[in-house]
Amino acid sequence: MQFDDDAQLDDSQVQDRRGIPGGGLAIGGGAVGILGLVLALVFGFDPGLLNSVTGSGGSKPAAGQTAGSTDQQTSTCKTGADANKRQDCRILAVVNSVQNYWQGDFASRGRQYSPAPTVLFTDRVQTACGAATSAVGPFYCPGDHKAYFDLGFFNDMTRQLGAQGGPFAEAYVVAHEYGHHVQTLLGTMAKVGNDRQGADSASVKLELQADCYAGVWTHHATTTPQASTGRPLITKLTDEDIARALDAAESVGDDRIQQRATGKTNPETWTHGSSAQRTQWFTTGYRTGDLTKCNTFG
Repeated sequence: MQFDDDAQLDDSQVQDRRGIPGGGLAIGGGAVGILGLVLALVFGFDPGLLNSVTGSGGSKPAAGQTAGSTDQQTSTCKTGADANKRQDCRILAVVNSVQNYWQGDFASRGRQYSPAPTVLFTDRVQTACGAATSAVGPFYCPGDHKAYFDLGFFNDMTRQLGAQGGPFAEAYVVAHEYGHHVQTLLGTMAKVGNDRQGADSASVKLELQADCYAGVWTHHATTTPQASTGRPLITKLTDEDIARALDAAESVGDDRIQQRATGKTNPETWTHGSSAQRTQWFTTGYRTGDLTKCNTFG
């Protein structure tokens, strides 16, 4: 994946809270590693560890933290050249590209896209959906319309989940979370209700649709112009990039995670779908580039 060196990045789309204390925890304690929690929450919105999928109430900023505050880390990410050199700048650039695409797609359908911030944090974070730790993995909170990432997850994805990793594997994760934001704006989140477990559950259908939306963005990533330059922010994607995204999707299938963690699978407890389903729906979005082809609820 290559970014336009001259592109200007919009750092207002990322709130960098790395190193800021996250406050008390609302999820269960104990020595639970990422494989244990990821069974419930991988690239997800909230299967029960946080509050309801529609969000409930607000949350106060943690001590020393102000709403919307940023430190000086991603604020030094100015151009595509920075994104080609640094991981945090790369995440910012992907967020810019993803949101730029969905803004245009919504406009073409006579709808308005409301941008959602990404929050980078370390160890733990307070959200409108409750408190969460890094062990939860990346997630989207519909209560505050924000996507949350501890960048250390991408190392865990490689070491503990067996993914190959790489820049576009990370981009797939980011695009999946913004798929959940698209679902919130379109009202799809309301279809889940309490149907949150099982191979045919609404939770699985929601997650597979977010994978498909990630594929839709990928289809258009190198052709969607940025307002600042009139050129695409992402100038090059290779077959290897797509393979890394597919590998990441496969690595977070419920069946593969359960097999690695327990040596067996139990479809009755699935929340995100199998490896085959996740790669299938990402591929559907990537090949068609069409949001309407992502009807996993159909």
